[in-house]
Amino acid sequence: MAHYLTVGKVALLVFVAFFLGSVPFGLLFARLFGKQDPREVGSGNVGATNVARAAGKLAGALTLVLDTAKGYLPVILAWGWLKSPDYVALVGLFAILGHCYSPFLGFKGGKGVATGLGVYLALSPLAVLIAAVVFGLIIWRFRYVSLASLSAAWVMVPLIYLVQKSPLLTLFTAIIALLITWRHRANIQRLLRGEEPRFF
Repeated sequence: MAHYLTVGKVALLVFVAFFLGSVPFGLLFARLFGKQDPREVGSGNVGATNVARAAGKLAGALTLVLDTAKGYLPVILAWGWLKSPDYVALVGLFAILGHCYSPFLGFKGGKGVATGLGVYLALSPLAVLIAAVVFGLIIWRFRYVSLASLSAAWVMVPLIYLVQKSPLLTLFTAIIALLITWRHRANIQRLLRGEEPRFF
C-alpha cells in the first residue's frame, strides 16, 4: 500500500512540476510591458536573456526570478513530501522539461537554465554557489551567456556527485546538462561561427 501511495505522490508532483514549468513567464512579461514578442527577437527564446533584449531589463529580471521559482517550488514540495533525493530529482527534471517544451507554446519553450537553477537551489545550494562562480567568470571573460550557461550546467555534474554522493542524482544532473546542451544547439553553432551575440 505504501508503495502505491509513493507512486501516486510522485505522479502528482511530476504533473504539477511539468505544468508549473510550462508557464511562459517571459512571454507574459513581454506582453505586460507592451514590448516585442521575444520569439521574434534575437535568439527567439522566451528565457530571461532574450526577454531582456526584447522587453527590457526589468522584464528580463522578473522572468529570471519566476523561471527559477518554477524549478525551486516543486522540488521543495517534493523534498517535504517524498523525502527521497532520487524522486525529487525526477520532479525537478519534469519542471525543466515543462519549461523547454511548454504545451502553451506548441511544445516549444526556453532552454532550461533558470528553471534548472531553481531545481538545484533546492537540491544543493553549495553546488549552485560553485557553479555560479564558474558562470560569473565566463560572463566576465567572454560575455556569452550561452557559453556560461553550458559551462555551469556541465560543472554541476561532478559537483552534485561530490556534494550529494548520489549516483542516481548525478545521472539526473547529466541528463539535465544534456537537455540544456540540446536546447543550446543553435547557440553552439553561432559560437563556433563567431556569430553569437554578446550580452553586454
